Amino acid sequence: MNQIQKNMDQMRIAADIDVHSDAAVDSEKVGAVCRDLDHFTGGEYARVTLGFSPAGNLLALLDWWLHWAGSPGKRVDVALEMYLDLVRLGGFSARALLDEDTPDLIEPDRDDHRFQQHNWRHWPFRVYSQGYLLAEKWWAHTTRDVLGVDKHHSHIVSFAARQWLDMWSPTNHPLTNPEVLQKTWETGGTNFLQGLGNLAQDVTRNIAGQPPVGFDVFEPGKNVATTAGQVIYRNHLMELIQYTPATDMVYAEPILIVPAWIMKYYILDLTPEHSLIRYLVEQGHTVFCMSWHNVGADDRDIGFDDYCQLGVYTALAQIAHVLPERRVHGVGYCLGGTLLTAAAAAMARDHEDRLASVTLFAAQTDFTEPGELGLFIDASQIGVLESMMWAHGVLTSGQMAGAFQILQSNDLVWSRLIRDYLMGERGTVTDLMAWNADGTRMPYRMHSEYLRTLFLNNDLAAGRLEIGGRAVAVQNIRVPIFAVGTETDRIAPWRSVFKIHHLADTDVTFALTNGGHNAGIVAGPENSHRHYRLQTMLETQPDPTPDEWLQSTQVVAGSWWPAWLAWLQQHSTAQVPAPLPAIDPDLPAAPGSYIFEQ
Repeated sequence: MNQIQKNMDQMRIAADIDVHSDAAVDSEKVGAVCRDLDHFTGGEYARVTLGFSPAGNLLALLDWWLHWAGSPGKRVDVALEMYLDLVRLGGFSARALLDEDTPDLIEPDRDDHRFQQHNWRHWPFRVYSQGYLLAEKWWAHTTRDVLGVDKHHSHIVSFAARQWLDMWSPTNHPLTNPEVLQKTWETGGTNFLQGLGNLAQDVTRNIAGQPPVGFDVFEPGKNVATTAGQVIYRNHLMELIQYTPATDMVYAEPILIVPAWIMKYYILDLTPEHSLIRYLVEQGHTVFCMSWHNVGADDRDIGFDDYCQLGVYTALAQIAHVLPERRVHGVGYCLGGTLLTAAAAAMARDHEDRLASVTLFAAQTDFTEPGELGLFIDASQIGVLESMMWAHGVLTSGQMAGAFQILQSNDLVWSRLIRDYLMGERGTVTDLMAWNADGTRMPYRMHSEYLRTLFLNNDLAAGRLEIGGRAVAVQNIRVPIFAVGTETDRIAPWRSVFKIHHLADTDVTFALTNGGHNAGIVAGPENSHRHYRLQTMLETQPDPTPDEWLQSTQVVAGSWWPAWLAWLQQHSTAQVPAPLPAIDPDLPAAPGSYIFEQ
């Protein structure tokens, strides 16, 4: 019997109570049933709204509109800007018709690649792109900095305006996109026929529950997640993999990788040339990695503390069993880094000396500035998400992927639609793209706790988050920390990741690399287009602001991996004979079994 039926039965029982009888009424149970009724109603409502909170968005729009209506100065300001932009665009159009070298009126954002192709330099397409960018600027000015509007509401309205504008970008329409027109001329229009075929194929595969075309080329254990190793322990929540050494001697301190539970661990073990795990093993490190169980509805009550106890703590205990009296280099990626930080703070609170260092990949510890992901995190939106998860016990990977796609709609949605359906082409699928489509689920309680305690209340940074029934403080961590931020990260903005400097009373080495949340981390030495900045701030030094740090740190060409490797070696002791993973006939070889759970 599913959760909804159980709670409906409870409601019927509660409704049958005779209020005039002497039977005691369990008010807490009745209250719980009533809350379940709200969740049931909210879950059905969320199915119609695709998981978004109409109430929260309406409040944001109403807040902006009422203050906008009461700000005549702002209205005059934007009206004057519109008039001047139209005059400038008219003059630009005439000059650009006669001279292709006419300077642009406005440059696109650094991460906006829509108008880079040379055909956009020709008239009238250059006028289309410049007019569109001016419209973007005008809407940004119109929706922001309205006196009295809540900052979060202002961001929501501005974001919604940008999403609406993206729909009308000249790149998205065949008659205003010179690349599509050129392709149509070259193919005699067969690109549209091929695009229709691509659309039919995608719809068919989606209905059948199959991955997008080309994504099934990469298969764990065959061409990704191929680093040799053995699962040495398994519980309900995770498998612990120990990798086979590639050198005769290794550094004494092993490495434990804690991936995020919203992703499968093999982002750090993609194809051999993109595998950070393989790189570490080849450089003389003993590596352990956790592979999370892809939870189902029965796991709805697994919480943040369970992930710490059954995950990080248990993995460290198993490593201590294999390698007694060895301190461990803890490495956490994204939410796994947040979990590792909380666990490290709990161990510091309890005077447990199990960690030699902590490394955080694109992991936030202070959530006051979570970037554009914060657009989907307020009390109203969390309430909708909780109702969705209440009905099914989990938040599905598809529901999470939708939010991430909206955040990067130009790169993940519109560009793909143009290429596949207007150009009639298929893009090359990379190992990172295939991994990104191999999603996981999150349990109801865990995700609710994560959103409320960390994103909404910022309990970890404030010293209120409880692990093992007691609050933890990041300030208690004394082992050295290496943190990595990525320049164009929309999920964990680097300035937010940088706040570890202000929370931890220890030496912090911070690396800032080009790329986004995933591509910036999976950036091995073979990639010639990488650069990074690196600086260590000692515990005794005053903490810089992000901009001060940026100005005082030089750009270094290449991957940050070797720099981190040197840092690990600096905080490791003498080398010892390499330990081989024990073979258990009841446990599989790497990449394990949890990685294949769908």
